[in-house]
Amino acid sequence: MKVVLEHLTKIFPGRERKNPKDVVAVSDFDFEIPDGKLVGLLGPSGCGKSTALNLISGLETPTEGRIFFGEDDVTQLPPEHRGVGLVFQNYALYPHLTVRQNIRFPLENLKGEAKLTKEVMEAKVQEAAKVVQIEGLLDRKPAEMSGGQQQRVAIARALVKKPKVFLLDEPLSNLDARLRLQTREEIRRIQCETGITTVFVTHDQEEAMSISDSIVVMKEGRVQQVGAPQAVYDSPANLFVAKFLGNPQINVFEGEVKDGRLRIGDDDLMAVREAPDGPVLVGIRPEGFVWNPEGVFRCGKRAVEVMGRDSSIVFSHTGALTTQPRAIIDSELVSQELGDEVRFDLRPKKVFLFHPETEERILFS
Repeated sequence: MKVVLEHLTKIFPGRERKNPKDVVAVSDFDFEIPDGKLVGLLGPSGCGKSTALNLISGLETPTEGRIFFGEDDVTQLPPEHRGVGLVFQNYALYPHLTVRQNIRFPLENLKGEAKLTKEVMEAKVQEAAKVVQIEGLLDRKPAEMSGGQQQRVAIARALVKKPKVFLLDEPLSNLDARLRLQTREEIRRIQCETGITTVFVTHDQEEAMSISDSIVVMKEGRVQQVGAPQAVYDSPANLFVAKFLGNPQINVFEGEVKDGRLRIGDDDLMAVREAPDGPVLVGIRPEGFVWNPEGVFRCGKRAVEVMGRDSSIVFSHTGALTTQPRAIIDSELVSQELGDEVRFDLRPKKVFLFHPETEERILFS
C-alpha cells in the first residue's frame, strides 16, 4: 500500500499562559512512501517524527494537508478504519491476558460481516505467532517474558489483522543493546516476508540506517533530507544532517576557501574547485583521515583509543569546532607511540563544505 503525504502540517495550540504561542509539530511534510518499503523517520526528540506517525495512523488530525493510502483519501478517516497496525515503545500488552489472548484481542472486536469464528481467529493467531517466532509462548503471561519477547507479541498483535500499513514508534528503546540489534533484524525480516508498507520512527541513526529502504531526516517539524541511508550519509544536504548521521559524529572545523583551495588554520589541505571564496564550515568524517607522518593536516595528539580492528585518534586543532575531533584509522597502521603531533591526508569524498550562516551544503569538485 502506497502512502502519500501532501503538505501535511500539524499545529498544537500554545499552553503557556504568558506566551501562548502555537507549536508547529509538523510543517509542510510532503512525501511518498512506496508500496512494500520500510521507511525510517529519523530525528532528535521533539522533531515531529512521532506526530507524523500519529497523523498517518489517524490518532491525530492534520491542521492542513492530506493523507492517501493508495488512491484513497484517508485524512478524515478514523484510525480503526484505516487498516493500520501500531506498535509503541511501551508494548501496551494486557498483563492479565495470555500471549494468545493479547494477539487475538483485535480480532475479537470485529463486528458484522468482518466477525470471525473462534477457529479462524485461532488460525490467524498461530500464523502471526509463527511470523514473529513465538509459537511456543502462547500460554504465557507478559510478566513471564523478556522485553524482546514482549515486543514480538506486540508486533504479532499488530500483524494479526493483516494491516495495509505497519507503524512502529520507537519500538526498541526499552531493550538492551543486544536485544535491540536482534529485534531490529527481526523487524526487517518480518517486513520483507510480509511486504507490508512500514514506517519506523526512531532517534537512533544506526537503527534507521541498518533496516530502512529510505530515511527521512527531520528537524523542528521540517524534512531536512530524504533518500537511501547510505546516499544521505555520503551526501548530506546540510550540516544538521551531516552531524546527525554517523558515529562517531562528523568533525567540524572553521575553514576558508581561497583560489580553489581549502585551508583550515595554517594548513593548505586540498583543491575545492567551483567552491566560492570565503569562510566555510568544514565537515570531515572520522574515516576521512589518512594517517601520514608527512600529511598536510597537522594536529595535536590527545589520545589513541584502540577499538580492535580500528583505532580512534583524538586530536586537537585551532580550527576545530568539535570538542574532541576524532580520526578512525586501521589499528595495524597506528602505533601507541605516536608523538605529540599527528598528521593526516584527507579523503576528498569524506570532506564536506557548508555555508557558515545557513549551514547549507556547498558543492565542489
